[in-house]
Amino acid sequence: MRQDQEDPYQRRSAQVYAAADRAGSGSVASPRAVLYDAVLLDRDGTLIEDVPYNGDPEKVRPVPGARAALDHLRAAGLRLAVVTNQSGLARGYFTGEQMRAVHARVEELLGRFDAWLVCPHDDADGCDCRKPAPGLVYAAARELGTTASRCVLVGDIGRDVAAALAAGAAGVLVPTPVTRPEEIAAAGWVATDLPAAVAEILRRQQAVQPSAPPTEPVRTALVVRSDSAGDVLVTGPAIRAVAAGAERVVLLCGPRGRAAANLLPGVDEIIEHPLPWIDPAPGPVDPQSMRSLTARLGALGADQAVVFTSFHQSALPLALLLRMAGIGRIAAISDDYPGSLLDIRHRVPVGVPEPERALSLAAAAGHRLADGDEPVLRLRRDAVPPRPADLGDPGYVVLHPGSAASSRACPPELATRIVGALTDAGHRVLVTGGPDERAVTARVAAAGGTDLGGRTDLAGLAAIVADAGAVVVGNTGPAHLAAAAGVPVVSLFAPTVPFGQWGPYRVPTVRLGDAAAPCRDTRAASCPVPGHPCLSGVDPDEVVAALRTLAPSGGGGR
Repeated sequence: MRQDQEDPYQRRSAQVYAAADRAGSGSVASPRAVLYDAVLLDRDGTLIEDVPYNGDPEKVRPVPGARAALDHLRAAGLRLAVVTNQSGLARGYFTGEQMRAVHARVEELLGRFDAWLVCPHDDADGCDCRKPAPGLVYAAARELGTTASRCVLVGDIGRDVAAALAAGAAGVLVPTPVTRPEEIAAAGWVATDLPAAVAEILRRQQAVQPSAPPTEPVRTALVVRSDSAGDVLVTGPAIRAVAAGAERVVLLCGPRGRAAANLLPGVDEIIEHPLPWIDPAPGPVDPQSMRSLTARLGALGADQAVVFTSFHQSALPLALLLRMAGIGRIAAISDDYPGSLLDIRHRVPVGVPEPERALSLAAAAGHRLADGDEPVLRLRRDAVPPRPADLGDPGYVVLHPGSAASSRACPPELATRIVGALTDAGHRVLVTGGPDERAVTARVAAAGGTDLGGRTDLAGLAAIVADAGAVVVGNTGPAHLAAAAGVPVVSLFAPTVPFGQWGPYRVPTVRLGDAAAPCRDTRAASCPVPGHPCLSGVDPDEVVAALRTLAPSGGGGR
């Protein structure tokens, strides 16, 4: 395939696979796409000071700044609900009447809430509503007339964040002295206090809404995402936003992302070309190749270019080529001084999920998602082939042990034990992997799974993932395929990159692994610590338990 090879795809009206198609994890279409409809709040330690088993209204003390923060949310049109574990009811420490009196006092001090959702059980009761189970989150979303993926939950301990993730909601941890260090390490979004959490919720909500459309009509927009398949997939919502305001969208991607680019709605043409300042194992810069790319980009006649990058990459080398190609309006995220290379220099705080980071850049360039679209990952339905008939009925568990970066792969010995535990628990397991991973998938599947190593391309894998009850996978492309199909994920997440940025987006998820391992935030492609400690300590029974937790939102795979 030539470096500058281009194929046309007419994709504007293509049907899509999307999280919105799956019960329990999708979004309710709204006239104007927003990140959140509602904010759910833990009670004790988050809204009010934690008084154990409190049944006395006189002991209610709001945390500092709570009333003003909640009023900001109300003024922004967000609905509010309290989701709280109250095992004191089960233990007889206070009555329902006493609890309601406490709640009345909370509302007297902090204002009315749209809903109160209470779990009255103890841990031993095995209910589906006691956090970290997701039941309260689902119930609150129903009560508020929305879905879990359009909610954000604020809490002070790991149970709160885990309940949010298991329902596909966003979770914000506001630590207190009782919050354990490992809970802070595992949380993808941490705020110093409730007012700071609210300020960031509102900032993220506003960041994806353009202040004004482009001053001139956009006939041809060039969008750029030159990286791996997963990187291209998480940029999909932003590319759809650009497509909603442009007559024609051309996507420049690299060879590693081309298969994912083929799956994205909103793209009319694809130009494939490696960028040596982006590729992890680049060859030398070839001046002739760069001149060829510049000429090809100049021939597009693009009115605008939006250059999407990861937080650790620079858009400026390509911006220089785009200037040389004659493109007059260029937008990118850049912490470095861009001089005259960028017309729109956008900045994003650390920790924002990659899909939202990209959406905020699209908004800065004047674009937003079309009315009725949602900020979720999507795939073109016509680009995904039928699932092989010999795989049987849907509802199986997909285990994908590999990754292009070995630091993020599941150790084969652990993957083998996970297959054995899942099979013993009654699950049907499909083990997937690329052509270069056949030896690993054969070894892993020998424990009781079906070996699909090397049998599918990315589109074929998307078809298999779409019919799964859940996917067990590390931080790699199939996790984002699962998010695009609304399939729950058991995330064996190596913390070499931040979970808050790269975790499965808006899909029910249980995160496993040591989030505080020494490899944390190293961005290492190969494991820098002997024994792969971030994942090697995962107990296969934890994976089985995670599937039980996720079952209400997507089926247990049995």
